Amino acid sequence: MHQPVLLVIAHGSRDARHAATVHALVRRVRAARPDLRVETGFLDFNVPSVPGVLESLAADGVRDVVALPLLLTRAFHAKADIPAVLRAAPARLRIRQADVLGPSPLLTAALERRLREAGLSPADKSSTGVVLASAGSSDPEAIAVIADIAREWRHTGWCAVRPAFASASLPRTEDAVRELRALGCAKVAVAPYVLAPGFLPDRIARGAADADVLADVLGPAPEVARVLLERYDAARRPLMAAVGA
Repeated sequence: MHQPVLLVIAHGSRDARHAATVHALVRRVRAARPDLRVETGFLDFNVPSVPGVLESLAADGVRDVVALPLLLTRAFHAKADIPAVLRAAPARLRIRQADVLGPSPLLTAALERRLREAGLSPADKSSTGVVLASAGSSDPEAIAVIADIAREWRHTGWCAVRPAFASASLPRTEDAVRELRALGCAKVAVAPYVLAPGFLPDRIARGAADADVLADVLGPAPEVARVLLERYDAARRPLMAAVGA
């Protein structure tokens, strides 16, 4: 019995860096699990589209698919857009939608990795305030998750951690930077809690102008690839059980 195909569903962007980063992450996933067929589809702006990939899989004789939203929070795209696209898939496909990537301790580890790469050392931690800067959402559940991550991350030794949002919610990155300065943190770092470059990550970067450190997006960090495979494995079990594999 073949294992289900992993279909990574990305949002898409007019910014070419977005798709390039998504493909780099998928290459890392393939390298970690060479026996697994991994495909990528985009909801908008980029090709291949999710419907196009699903049609191709059906034409190839694929039966089982795990559709994995390349999203950090469970907001509108995970709750509405992606399920609607999957419902319109060819009837021969048996599809299970995996959970979104966050929250996960592995993603927090990826944030720490990016801060280290941007120049922070372990000795800086207790004197550094961090802005956990996400894209933002109008979904209260998604906003609450970001706030929870910031609270939990603070307990790992940072001077302070504050959430910020590039759209839909407040505070903005620049406001959180000012708040951390006012708290007396010796350094302020901005950690973008986003997967790929684009319009909103650029807004986060502009808001970080007065910070001491701006980390890179999570991108193809090895921890992110591990989360993808964890979500895939959790979603594939019911599919495999259904066919007695």
